[in-house]
Amino acid sequence: MSFCGSYRADDVSFLLTPIALAPILDLAEKERLIQSGRRHYSEMLSPEALPSPAYLALFAGAFGANRERMARDCLRLAALIAARRDGPIALVSLARAGTPVGVILGHLLRSVFGRECAHYSVSIIRDRGIDAVALRHILGRGHAPESLVFVDGWTGKGVISRELRRAVADFNALHGTAIDAGLYVLSDLAGAAACAASCDDYLIPSSILNATVSGLVSRSVLNETIGPDDFHGCVYYAQFAAHDQSRRFADGLVADGIALAAREGVPAAHADAAAARVAGMAAASADYMARARQRYGIADVNLIKPGIGEATRVLLRRVPERLILRDTSAPDVAHLRLLAAEKAIPVSVEAGLPYQAVALIRSAVDG
Repeated sequence: MSFCGSYRADDVSFLLTPIALAPILDLAEKERLIQSGRRHYSEMLSPEALPSPAYLALFAGAFGANRERMARDCLRLAALIAARRDGPIALVSLARAGTPVGVILGHLLRSVFGRECAHYSVSIIRDRGIDAVALRHILGRGHAPESLVFVDGWTGKGVISRELRRAVADFNALHGTAIDAGLYVLSDLAGAAACAASCDDYLIPSSILNATVSGLVSRSVLNETIGPDDFHGCVYYAQFAAHDQSRRFADGLVADGIALAAREGVPAAHADAAAARVAGMAAASADYMARARQRYGIADVNLIKPGIGEATRVLLRRVPERLILRDTSAPDVAHLRLLAAEKAIPVSVEAGLPYQAVALIRSAVDG
């Protein structure tokens, strides 16, 4: 059964199964389990707590500074989707970073572009694929396979976009469908998305909070409690309801996007400078990964997390080894500096970094 989390019913249908799952409190043990292959990351959740007043102040500042850019990028991405899909649209956001973006896009597609649009948020998990039960549910609701559009916030190394292509190809082969596996994102740092509003590593405000900006849902879970006919799981943090910002955040961006369209018109939906940079971003991403692995002696590329969004995730719920910044005075990385200071994580500066930030996860198996 789908649910809408803390959003309105017409904002999103989460195709996730709410479950009870105690967080793993020892993050070092969690890293050992993941990196040794004894447990998959999707089977466990880190503890999730409300952000501190200082961190919330940084979020408020980031929202104020970057909301116009995010609204403009959401409007541009909605225009690109509208140009590439005929008839009704079924947005399929990748929970949970893609969820706020999907909520905003759905409203813009309906309000600005006059398109019929549904929005579902589903789980995709590295090495385990997309939730096929959820995809079958969407098709069973009468949505044509060609109407589906996969949405996320950003790409880091491009792992999820590659996982999506592989998993959807398998689904198409099994079910005789022709679903487009292309990923639509606000910021494509890896040059791996099918369509992006930007290739810049900027602070997408929703990337620095967890459940309280994503409908009060956790990262998706796939463990032994999930049956073969169940949607992937999640934890619903009802106890955070008084602090939830999900609807206010999305509503603000929708209003901004509508105002931009009224003031400046609908953005052009043709290939632009950002799209032209995709090949360059893919090459820069591959080059940086190779150099970082050599410089820091990293055997597992999964321990390198490029971009503000990915670095934030590491500092919030993994065991970081190091934070690397291009410019420590940049406003977009102020929250990362705060998190690094709180956790006593060393910070390095690389002026030639192709991103604003990179986080390295501590190896739990070396030596």
